[in-house]
Amino acid sequence: MNLIKSTGTFSFFTLLSRVLGYLRDLFIAIFLGSGPIADAFFVAFRIPNTFRRLFSEGTFNAAFVPIYSAELTKGKKQSEKFANEIFNLLIIGLFFLVIIIEILMPWFILLIAPGFTENSEKLELTIFLTRITFPFLFFISLASFYAAILNSHNKFALSAAAPIVLNIILILVLMLGRYLNDELVKYLAYGVTISGIIQFLILLKFVKNYSNLNFSLKFKVKPKVKLFFNKLLPSIFSSGVTQINILVGTIIASFQASAVSYLYYADRIYQINLAIAGIAIGTILLPNLSKHVQEKNKDKIDLIQNKSLELSLFLSLPATFALLIASEEITSSLFGYGSFDILSVKNSSDALFFFALGLPAFAFIKVFSSFIFARQNTKIPFYFSLISVISNIIISLSFFNKIGFIIIPIATSISSWLNSLLLLIYLINKNYFSFKIGIVVSFLRIVFASSLASILFYYLTNLTEEYLVYNSSYKLMTMLILAFITLIVYILLSIITKAFKISDIKLKY
Repeated sequence: MNLIKSTGTFSFFTLLSRVLGYLRDLFIAIFLGSGPIADAFFVAFRIPNTFRRLFSEGTFNAAFVPIYSAELTKGKKQSEKFANEIFNLLIIGLFFLVIIIEILMPWFILLIAPGFTENSEKLELTIFLTRITFPFLFFISLASFYAAILNSHNKFALSAAAPIVLNIILILVLMLGRYLNDELVKYLAYGVTISGIIQFLILLKFVKNYSNLNFSLKFKVKPKVKLFFNKLLPSIFSSGVTQINILVGTIIASFQASAVSYLYYADRIYQINLAIAGIAIGTILLPNLSKHVQEKNKDKIDLIQNKSLELSLFLSLPATFALLIASEEITSSLFGYGSFDILSVKNSSDALFFFALGLPAFAFIKVFSSFIFARQNTKIPFYFSLISVISNIIISLSFFNKIGFIIIPIATSISSWLNSLLLLIYLINKNYFSFKIGIVVSFLRIVFASSLASILFYYLTNLTEEYLVYNSSYKLMTMLILAFITLIVYILLSIITKAFKISDIKLKY
């Protein structure tokens, strides 16, 4: 495996998906803004989409890939048998879960968005929309299972590209927004579930090349299957801790008008970088790291872990600086149109600023957790994630009445740094990870290159300030040009300072 090339492939499709996701959210901002209808849709969309992120962005991989990879070494027949048993149990479990939640939806929404009880119309709309979107969970979870099989065979492109389907369908629906009027939000909900079905069918077609899966009610729960499910729940919690913290934030934010929408738009912006700096790297390194852990190849393990951490910092640090420098200008450029007014821009950008403080931590959690998952241990990350979520809840509830929704991104960032620090301490104490001298030097070079590029970005945003104001017709174009210039300068500085080595592109892991 080549970490940079594989990450590059995965990141390309993930970035394409995120760009289309931005276009989707731009149309949503124009047509729905940040009012009660937007809040209702975002809760209805957040619930299945959170499950999608939990399953597809590393969680399922964390429990499945190490065991499946070990079975692959014993032969295709063994790995197929294991995959088929998981497949059967997933179908049964997911089917009944969806049916139960559909029946109990009013109580489920009260649990997820308790603040909506103050507005009966918004509550009823949220229940109606979530009933439409929730079957998405069934299909996208199975699609994520197929993606995990493909990832185990070092086939990453399709799993990264699959979410593009969701964005294309919702964009097509939004393009009809002028004609659908009040019905728009209902068709968006239908679009979510339809996209899940299509992703499921696409991945099903390709996974047949690697595993022959057949549904049957006649199966045995063998020790390996029990081991998988014992690891799955902790991995859902630990690998998806950022998403769980955001979901917790959504629950608390439901008590403040439009706060759910503000957090949603801020989340969408920083998630673009997190998808590359954390999720992509964690997904790519897990199969090969698991293999080298099985073989007890310490040199390869150290190389992969240090390089993946270095790459994560290389990708996340400049984005962090950019979001801190120009959170309001970036939010306005991306979403400040139509119903998304100046107040919406201000509140969303404030949330984005504090989310940005935790961006490197969000990425480190994904990478550090993968180091432990590769050793078939999902419990330790689970315990640390539990501490993170509890601290997030305590901080959010303690200050929410005093400063409002803005405490949610603050609490999320603080709890995420705590989580990443606990993971690092555990890895070092267990001798699973050690910093090599070379990577410490690389870190300093990355910080230096990022700082110089950020100074340039700050200067450019001040120079072009009149083109970045809310009412400017050129703000998006201006921001894209500034981002492109800064990116080119950052890459050049990284090459000159050797923060990024071209030779690493050809390095095999």
